[in-house]
Amino acid sequence: MKIDIERISKIYSRPKKADHVVLKDVSFSIEAGDFVVILGESGCGKTTLLNLLAGLELPTSGAIHVDGQKIEGIHPSRSILFQQPALIPWLNVKENVSYGCKIRGDIKELDYRVNQFLEIMGLAGFSQSKPSQLSLGMAQRVCLARALVGHPRALLLDEPFASLDTFTQAHIQEELVNLWLSEQFTAVFVTHDIDEAIRLGTKIILLGGDPANITDIFKINEDYPRDRNHKRFKEIRVKILDRFKNAYLAKRSLV
Repeated sequence: MKIDIERISKIYSRPKKADHVVLKDVSFSIEAGDFVVILGESGCGKTTLLNLLAGLELPTSGAIHVDGQKIEGIHPSRSILFQQPALIPWLNVKENVSYGCKIRGDIKELDYRVNQFLEIMGLAGFSQSKPSQLSLGMAQRVCLARALVGHPRALLLDEPFASLDTFTQAHIQEELVNLWLSEQFTAVFVTHDIDEAIRLGTKIILLGGDPANITDIFKINEDYPRDRNHKRFKEIRVKILDRFKNAYLAKRSLV
């Protein structure tokens, strides 16, 4: 799935206050099969941009095209994974994973597909468990299985591992990369963690400013898995930190 973002802006009206311009004239392209990471400080507009890509919101101006077709709302070809697990509490794990496909009528070999992803996620032994019986990491893996069981062409992820411990986070990141390599979907991942961005992305888009725009783009051609102690990893990290530092100093000079 190729995605073209063409000079989009997003403005929120506020009663008795000036309008809040979150994004202004943002343009970039995502090639089919890319793993793009949108990196920026908390509150800089990353989630807003992801919601626009998902079709949960529409831009105030500009347009987003998927394979030449303008995004005008949500579509099952684009799945989204949120920061916190969003599971239906009265359904078990297997029922949660299959729920979206059943609603859409996408039931061909559904039981096989659900069991396949539960196995991949290490959840086969928990298929009958309710969300309240799961750890946070397990619940997020259920959400990931649900997002992928319909074989979407694009997977959008909004800091989905930020609340997990370091070891669980690293394990699920590895699972995500392996799934991306095997399923060949386009991935767009939002984070404010530089190491996570370098570990996952083929392209890192730095978002910053007020209103937000693209401050830089880094292409990463390193093999997976990526070692944070590797020389190349450290070099990329230093470049990104320098870019953030320069942007911060430039912003302060305008105050």
